[in-house]
Amino acid sequence: MISAMQGLLGLVSGSLVGFSLGLVGGGGSVLAVPLMVYVVGVPDAHLAIGTSAIAVATNAAFNLANHARGGTVRWSCALTFAAAGIVGAFIGSIFGKMLDGQKLLALFALVMLVIAVLMLKARSKVGLPDVKMSWANMPAVVGLGLATGTLSGFFGIGGGFLIVPALMLATGMSIMNAVSSSLVAVTAFGLTTAASYAYSGLVSWPLAGLFIAGGIAGGLIGTRSARLLASRRGALNIVFASVIVAVAIYMLVRNLSLL
Repeated sequence: MISAMQGLLGLVSGSLVGFSLGLVGGGGSVLAVPLMVYVVGVPDAHLAIGTSAIAVATNAAFNLANHARGGTVRWSCALTFAAAGIVGAFIGSIFGKMLDGQKLLALFALVMLVIAVLMLKARSKVGLPDVKMSWANMPAVVGLGLATGTLSGFFGIGGGFLIVPALMLATGMSIMNAVSSSLVAVTAFGLTTAASYAYSGLVSWPLAGLFIAGGIAGGLIGTRSARLLASRRGALNIVFASVIVAVAIYMLVRNLSLL
């Protein structure tokens, strides 16, 4: 059971995650776990990871529906990538549950630093207009899908900022197609991780529901704000990446017993 205050903090934290996703197009889901642990007060890192996986997958599915209507999802590549990644996510989630919670959070912080760097990296490559699966790109798609799925399952993150460059590298697709197609994998990885943690009783369903509700509302506000601040998108990415770095350093300090 969660207290009324935890419920309120969960709703607010979920809205912050959704707002950041709508505003800068990604990265917000990686803050879900630290928000659950350090703001909402979820005592167990594994419970926080399992719960956030549900919220991340659900919010990704909502966003995927919007991108699919726009025709920017490259389904053949996305489904192959996701299928390979599901295997990796299942394996990663098993090993993640075996690791001590404090050590897992410390490693999670290191991944946050990598994601912050990826957010700052320029993605100006035009890319190929109509990418499809072929025997030529299948090894890269399957291999990178398996690798990113494993990381996603291990840390319980959506992994969008890892999946997008992986899809671009494997197929040569454009950034727009990669962002849209990545949501197929984010949804699949999140559901796989969540199912594994739920089987072990490591999901707080009421908190997940509040995170999802807050995320949907925050996402709508973030998307509208993004239109108004479109000319400042680069600056917003820098600010948000800086926030991720600050949170990651805080987590490292807390979980490496430096305080």
